[in-house]
Amino acid sequence: MNAAAQQTPTGPGSAKPDTRRPRSWHQRAGMPVRVWMVVLIGIGLTHFALPESRWLIVHVFTIGLVANSILVWSQTLAERFLGYHLPPERRLVQLLRIYTLNLGLLVTIVGMLAVLWPVTLVGAVLIGTVVAWHAWALARLIVEAQRHRHAEGQGPAENAISAWFFVASACLLPFGAAAGVLLAYGFADPQQAGFLLTHQALNVLGFLGLATAGVLLVMYPRLLGATQVRNRRRPYALVVLPTAIAVICAGALADLPVLAAAGVGLYLAGWLLIVVPFVPVALRHPPDSYASASISAALLWLLGSLVAYLVVLLTGPFEVTRLSLLSMWFLAGFAGQLLLGVMSHLLPTLMGGGPVTAAGAAEMNRWWLWRVLVINGGLVLWLLPLGSWAKVGLSSLVMLAFILFLPIMILSARAAMQVRRALAAEADAPDSDSDADAPSAPAPKPGPQRGLQSVAAAAALALVVSVATALGGSDAAVIDASGSVAPTGKTETVQVDAVGMRFTPETITVAPGDRLILTVTNKADQVHDLVLETGQSTGRLAPGASATIDVGVVGRAIEGWCSIVGHRQQGMVLHIRTTGDAPDTGGSGGHQMDMSGGSGAAPPVDLMDEPGPGFVARDPRLAPAPAENTHKYTFTVTEGPGEVAPGVRQTLWTYNGTAMGPTLRGKRGDVFEITLVNNGTMAHSIDFHAGMVSPDTNMRDINPGERLVYRFTAVRTGIWLYHCATMPMPVHLAAGMFGAVVIDPPDLSPVDAEYLFTQSEWYLGPDGGPIDAAKVAAGVPDLVMFNGYANQYVYRPLRAKVGDRLRLWVLDAGPNEPLSFHVIGTLFDTVYSEGAYQLRRDDPLGGGSQALGLLPAQGGFVELTFTEPGTYTFLNHRMFDSDRGAMGEIIVD
Repeated sequence: MNAAAQQTPTGPGSAKPDTRRPRSWHQRAGMPVRVWMVVLIGIGLTHFALPESRWLIVHVFTIGLVANSILVWSQTLAERFLGYHLPPERRLVQLLRIYTLNLGLLVTIVGMLAVLWPVTLVGAVLIGTVVAWHAWALARLIVEAQRHRHAEGQGPAENAISAWFFVASACLLPFGAAAGVLLAYGFADPQQAGFLLTHQALNVLGFLGLATAGVLLVMYPRLLGATQVRNRRRPYALVVLPTAIAVICAGALADLPVLAAAGVGLYLAGWLLIVVPFVPVALRHPPDSYASASISAALLWLLGSLVAYLVVLLTGPFEVTRLSLLSMWFLAGFAGQLLLGVMSHLLPTLMGGGPVTAAGAAEMNRWWLWRVLVINGGLVLWLLPLGSWAKVGLSSLVMLAFILFLPIMILSARAAMQVRRALAAEADAPDSDSDADAPSAPAPKPGPQRGLQSVAAAAALALVVSVATALGGSDAAVIDASGSVAPTGKTETVQVDAVGMRFTPETITVAPGDRLILTVTNKADQVHDLVLETGQSTGRLAPGASATIDVGVVGRAIEGWCSIVGHRQQGMVLHIRTTGDAPDTGGSGGHQMDMSGGSGAAPPVDLMDEPGPGFVARDPRLAPAPAENTHKYTFTVTEGPGEVAPGVRQTLWTYNGTAMGPTLRGKRGDVFEITLVNNGTMAHSIDFHAGMVSPDTNMRDINPGERLVYRFTAVRTGIWLYHCATMPMPVHLAAGMFGAVVIDPPDLSPVDAEYLFTQSEWYLGPDGGPIDAAKVAAGVPDLVMFNGYANQYVYRPLRAKVGDRLRLWVLDAGPNEPLSFHVIGTLFDTVYSEGAYQLRRDDPLGGGSQALGLLPAQGGFVELTFTEPGTYTFLNHRMFDSDRGAMGEIIVD
């Protein structure tokens, strides 16, 4: 039996349809797809509030929707193409595979959210194992079908080659999952771009792409109305496409972008072998339903994405940020439209055939042209250099067009069910022997004409762009740049690139009266923006992103800068001049923003005030070093409000939520592994002074949503600083991104308690705002403090008893102020500084020490014993620093 004979009849005059419910395994197998679709919609509607939603959306879509759908499609269609169906008792095994796949996805999501790599590994192994099992089951099905057909004297099934596409597709996903696990753990950090490309090639081009080819070779011509399309090149495509994927992966892993580009070109050629025979059919029978139009658009996005991928690989550096730019093209343009298009066709055909299918299909095509035009028009407009509000509006409109599929699917199922019940009731009637008496499907309500839907789609897109543009322009008052100059009617467009910590060009000169338009592209490896003193802004630009600013008619000098804290001080300033301007007149005619990147005065500080009743000081007690030799931690970067002194709130940049990150402790020879996750809004990094590693990889900047794994071995003892190394480094450090690593000397004597005090500084910006980068550069702090809060151990003193022996570890994090650590009323009998003892308790000369002197990034410890009760103050004996908050108390009973 060939594939055509296996197709469910849908046209007039077809055989009487099956009025029974579809096989129960179809309903159960499709349940995860519907559940994940609802989950994806929920995540999409709240994605602005979820900092990690981008990767979550990708994985829920690719595994939750795409992988589940492929497992169901490939099984159902392989049986149709082969003319051979599994016995019912083997359906339970299929359901077991599908639900195990979803268990693997849940475990993977939990592992990634909790940053627990072993959990992520378990989830990936489950996913890879299930899909490999599916590949084996499909291959077994093909062999059984061939034997069955041979036993019945039939030749090979005409469309059996499509089933082999499904087998090849399923064979690739386990390898793609392995590449994803390596990326999640950090094994791929030195070649992250190569592993990302490998991950994309195996999963998107391999698993999804080959399964798509197998489906469309048979389905697509019939969707367009052609009864048969001969494509003798199908076997060649089955060889070319997997070979191309192997070449892409080889080039990616060998860091040879030209070889990877050759693989992409070969993959494009393989798809042309499949698509070219469809072109005459599409010209004779243009798409006239949601399924045919959505799948046609998906194929165009696939081919366009492959061409763009070629350009990216051949024209630029092999970097993660550049390779990630095409994710939206592949996922929303290709995969999303393909998935919904195929489901729009398959779901009605599984409902029973004849009038049942016709009723379901009619509902599936509600406003089909509007949805297709909005999705594709929105995606194309999103690629243009529009403002951030416009991109948000377009994203929301496109998401709405995708989401409409869910209620339409429910209406389709309801309409098909009504017809099925009517047919069943008619079949049970005594006089229902004639097909002529069978009820026909109710005529669908006529939908809006295509012209009306086209106009409505264009109007929706135009409305979103115009409203969003107006909102984007209302973020700040725009100050006229023209002065009294008369417009010349000329427009000059200038390309401005953010490269490193500079704008290129740094100075733009235009004729007075000319209109100036700036096209700003971020070519750096971290987030930047451009803000003009006239009020216009690009908004935050991710690496590779672009935006346009219409400066208007220029009649005077204008200044612009990157508003991310500290970037302006590093030199990210743009000068717009008119011919005849003196070099030093820039900015004199406009409103200057505060050098911190915010506005408003610093809040008042009164260290005599008490913090609120709920204040809890940071616990300075230092726990003993763990017994194990390998220490694994996760540091999550966040940026949020916090208090640095009583009533003084600022925006903190933190590791794990506090100014001053976690304290690490170990022994010489221990291995430390830190997974750094950037949940902030700008680039960040980390530098551990305790390790001897290459800065190029381990201390590189990572952008929002990225992560890296930093490993080092503690080869020397002492107390070591770690801090953010992203430029401007002193700003990131002073804003809270620092901490201590204690590596014990081997001969530490026993003490009653150990405490750790890390001195840092704060340079107050506006109330609730970010740190003042100009003050950091000038080295004039407002607060100097221990462990991230001024005078916190004055407000919450420490406790000890007479005779207690304490070891006080001290670190000067800086970034600027030195530290002379002193405890009033006692002496130090042991001093350890920068890896060596300066004084020991059993010193034969009976010497003592009064202060431990440290410069920024230096540390050590002192030991002392209290001989009398009282209140002992510890402080920075650089006295004006103690007055600024570098002070605490120990009450001895």
